[in-house]
Amino acid sequence: MNTIARRHFLSQLSLASAAVATSGFGFARSGKPDEFIEVEIAPGKIKGVRSDGVNIFKGVPYGGKTSGDRRFRRPAPLQPWTGVRDATQFGAPAIQSPRRNEPAPSEDCLFLNVWTPANDNKKRPVMFYSHGGGFVVGSGASPGQDGANLARNFDVVVVQTNHRLGLLGFLYLDEIAGADYEGSGNMGILDIADGLKWVNENIAQFGGDPNNVMIFGESGGGAKTSCLYAMPATAPYFNKASIESGPGVRMTTKETAAETTAMLLKELNIAPKDWRKLLDVPAADLLVMQAKLPFVAPFIEKNNNRVGMQRNAGGFGPVVDGKVLPHHPFDPTAPEISRNKPLLVGWNEDEYTFFAWERKDTETFKLDFDGLKKKLEPKYGADTDKMIETYRKARPDASAPDIFVAISSISMMGLGSVDIAEKKSKQNQAPVYLYNFGYKSEKKIPGTDYALGTPHAMDISFKFNNEIAPRDGSQPKESFFGGNKPERFVASHHFAELWTTFARTGKPAAKDVPEWPAYNLKDRATMRIDTKCEVINNRFGEELAMWRSIGEV
Repeated sequence: MNTIARRHFLSQLSLASAAVATSGFGFARSGKPDEFIEVEIAPGKIKGVRSDGVNIFKGVPYGGKTSGDRRFRRPAPLQPWTGVRDATQFGAPAIQSPRRNEPAPSEDCLFLNVWTPANDNKKRPVMFYSHGGGFVVGSGASPGQDGANLARNFDVVVVQTNHRLGLLGFLYLDEIAGADYEGSGNMGILDIADGLKWVNENIAQFGGDPNNVMIFGESGGGAKTSCLYAMPATAPYFNKASIESGPGVRMTTKETAAETTAMLLKELNIAPKDWRKLLDVPAADLLVMQAKLPFVAPFIEKNNNRVGMQRNAGGFGPVVDGKVLPHHPFDPTAPEISRNKPLLVGWNEDEYTFFAWERKDTETFKLDFDGLKKKLEPKYGADTDKMIETYRKARPDASAPDIFVAISSISMMGLGSVDIAEKKSKQNQAPVYLYNFGYKSEKKIPGTDYALGTPHAMDISFKFNNEIAPRDGSQPKESFFGGNKPERFVASHHFAELWTTFARTGKPAAKDVPEWPAYNLKDRATMRIDTKCEVINNRFGEELAMWRSIGEV
């Protein structure tokens, strides 16, 4: 695929995820608290609430100051407190545009949230989620990923963090700022590592097992999980992982990160030797400057030979600095450091419809096959005819818009997911399981008669079991993406049960779902998750053979 074209898709990850992160998703929050719950952790006592059978602790600090003299550095030590600290309200998210129903964004954003059935010393599996939003927006308080239903219905503990994002989380200063700023290009991902360390030290007080921790994340959170899977700093603190619609095969190189830093300094009229002036620029001004830089997603492309290849400067995300992130997460191989940790990886069947919705793209859904070729040629060049021929043969009943959605969706999230599954399988150690989420929403893309199907980000509310009939018997509300059909509750239960069973045992399984074989290079088993789940061997085999033939897998 043309590199710039694919970057354009990937660059929508952060902007589009922002729309989801602030949308509210339209499911019911927990009711009034039944009682307050106190628990003592290392820095002091905190007070959460018990609501509808779940103990909920919000805005729990897991790190100290990251503003002032700690900007671009490791956090200050977390200071103990006296008395009982309130943990009934969400903590501040990282610097970004204001978020609905959350505190004002702040540089000091190291807070986490915990949902648990009980603080009873029972050793439940822990599900540690990294939010989406690329590496520039989002928080652990996004309503679609509320952890109460997972905790209540599947007896697990759910943890989610806020962490530094964007320029304040990933500005690479290692080469100009000295030893105190070593790892500066990875502060945001090191914050998540600190959250995992907090879990290791404190989660037993919340009924969780510190020796049975699953990390998972969607979109940008999937890319974060890819990095965590490859980092020495996190290796002692988790046992299994899931990368969802965000295959972080490659991250930013030091050279590209240094170029981005130089661009920023030039825009601010700061000489490299005067880099300390960055410490005095108000965070709001840095956010404005971040938006002025060329926005590209922090992924490095596989195919460097296509026309129009250019360096990927301008975006902010984890940096392959040789220390914090020793190498690309899944290039050239799956990380040796996690060879014994089971992995889930996959994507949604109609990822692109989300981006069409977000960008108000209606023209795509008027295409005929001549128009399809014209639309694809600038991106795929001489490979266009072969691509269309392959997809029309594999999907004889597909319309031109159907084929565009299929090509765009697999190129954005599917090829990297398959690449990860293949490389993990080649280790012949812990298993890897490949999936496609396929429940179809009937909701239409505004301005068209084309259904969303299974768009990017729709999996969030499903896997958190937040597509569920109201317990009071009232009429269900329409789901933000999932629509109105009651069968969505079945698909959500399947998804959530598969994920929580994987968290518990390292093997995904659920009632009324076929046994899910590990992926291997012979059968290439893929679980399609829907109201009725099925295992499909070598799914998209013809299409993937074509992608391989043009060097994209």
